[in-house]
Amino acid sequence: MNRIWNSVVGKLWGTILLLVLFVLFIVTVLLLEFLGDFHTEQAEESLRKEAETIGKIVEQHDKVEDSIEIIEDILGTETNTLIVRNSGSVFLSVHEGLNKKVVQEKILGDKELSKIYTSDEPIVKKMLMPAMHSEDRMEDYIILATPLESNKNIHGAVFIYQSLEVVSKTTNSTTKIVFLSGFIALLLTTMFTFFLTSRITLPLRSMREAAIQLAKGNFETKVPYLQKDEIGELGIAFNQMGKQLKHHVEVINQEKEQLASILTSMTDAVITFDTKFKVQVSNPQADLLFKKWYGNTGATKESKLPAEIHHLLEYVYDVNEEFDEELEIQGSYFAASISLLYTSGNTVRGAVIVLRDMTEQHRLDKMRSDFIANVSHELRTPISMLQGYSEAIIDDVVTTEDDKNEMIRIIYDESKRMGRLVTELLDLARLESGHLSIYKEKVDVVPTIERITQKFDQVAKEKNIKLSMEHSLTENISMELDEDRMEQVLTNLIDNALRHTKESGSVTVQLSKTATQLVLKVIDTGYGIPKEDLPYVFERFYKADKARTRGKSGTGLGLAIAKNIVERHDGVLTAESELGVGTNFIIHLPLKDV
Repeated sequence: MNRIWNSVVGKLWGTILLLVLFVLFIVTVLLLEFLGDFHTEQAEESLRKEAETIGKIVEQHDKVEDSIEIIEDILGTETNTLIVRNSGSVFLSVHEGLNKKVVQEKILGDKELSKIYTSDEPIVKKMLMPAMHSEDRMEDYIILATPLESNKNIHGAVFIYQSLEVVSKTTNSTTKIVFLSGFIALLLTTMFTFFLTSRITLPLRSMREAAIQLAKGNFETKVPYLQKDEIGELGIAFNQMGKQLKHHVEVINQEKEQLASILTSMTDAVITFDTKFKVQVSNPQADLLFKKWYGNTGATKESKLPAEIHHLLEYVYDVNEEFDEELEIQGSYFAASISLLYTSGNTVRGAVIVLRDMTEQHRLDKMRSDFIANVSHELRTPISMLQGYSEAIIDDVVTTEDDKNEMIRIIYDESKRMGRLVTELLDLARLESGHLSIYKEKVDVVPTIERITQKFDQVAKEKNIKLSMEHSLTENISMELDEDRMEQVLTNLIDNALRHTKESGSVTVQLSKTATQLVLKVIDTGYGIPKEDLPYVFERFYKADKARTRGKSGTGLGLAIAKNIVERHDGVLTAESELGVGTNFIIHLPLKDV
């Protein structure tokens, strides 16, 4: 029921029905009032004519018998008469029905009607008197009193009275006809309303269903427009709207995909914030940064924004302008560029920040400056020595031939040291840039390592250091290696171990194998490397504690070159050390090329 009243059909039908009922009610009330007055006036007019006719008849006939039949013929249905010659005697009475005597007494005893005996004008009055068809019921009567022989001062009268029941019956019949007409009008109105509304609501229902389909994303939905009126035009406009929506949604999706692809492919982190510092959009690079910040700070998702970015956003929102700044966040460096986002009303609704990771750039800049400082430091000593001894020879400061030869030998050693430094620098640069080629070929591992180790037997004996090679391999192993480069690695490691091992110490080259790797260790019992220096031993020009290198200074590039060569063979070079106990350099090479 509620569905009907909430629909267009129910509302339109109810409106029209109420309007018709209101009009019918007003018309019925006015019509009944009019008919009541009309019938009463008609009854009075009829009684007046009958009274005048009866008065003339009575005046013309002296005998009652001659006039009574005529009078009865003149009287209408339900009409009675009472003729009085003078005020005291009833000349003639015609009364059909009960209560004749009571009715006559009421008429003759009424003071207002008694004025007719002395008046020339008719008197009309309505009175409540006993009914003519029932003993115990009262009815309304209309009574017309007309003077008889009015030329006398005191004269008689003709009283004609009629029950208003006849008028009521006529009015009731008219009312029934009116109500029947109203009922038929309501039926016709309802039928017309439902017919009219169905012509309107059926297209609207189809449009509603089509709108629901459009809301679900089915933009192929069409509305049939068979009518050539406003509803048909609405259907045409609806279909055009569907086409436009489909086109705009496709354009928006394409732009969204394009923007998502751009954000995903960017190497910079892009983050969009609202004015409450809540993240709205972020690309994968930004998600990685957030994950890094979570891991370092243990922050929850609600407090994931670093304080540096939060303060920067606060500043940008306050000054209401774009801003570029370099930030340091948890040890990393970022170039931050912030742009404001505006609503259609030119109000700030958020900001987008682009973070470029500059940590590697900072590291490279530091390495470059350290490299220049280290090279300058490494070259300054041999150049100073070359310059000093050369000046001494040129200025004939040296007096003996032995001293001169000693100076020349020192100059020669320092020049070799400078040449070695330059060569190693070139090799390291080529390795790091990928321009130094690695030529791999099948190499028998055990004999090759034995040969390289034996090269240092004489040096070890001179320094009273025990040099040995150990392995637990039961079969020979062949691998694809660049033999010259791997020999350079082992030469650097063994030479370092011998230079930093005390007399009576030992250096051991150990070879073993796992299921997937070949493990090569160079173990010495030397000074060891401090724990805080161990992570930096493979950096260029890095030298550990001076006590470890006193009198045994190298270029500081050997371990960096060795690490690069091992990595070019898809291997890993690591170091383990304990101060005062010794150092282990470990090479892991994959056995995939065996």
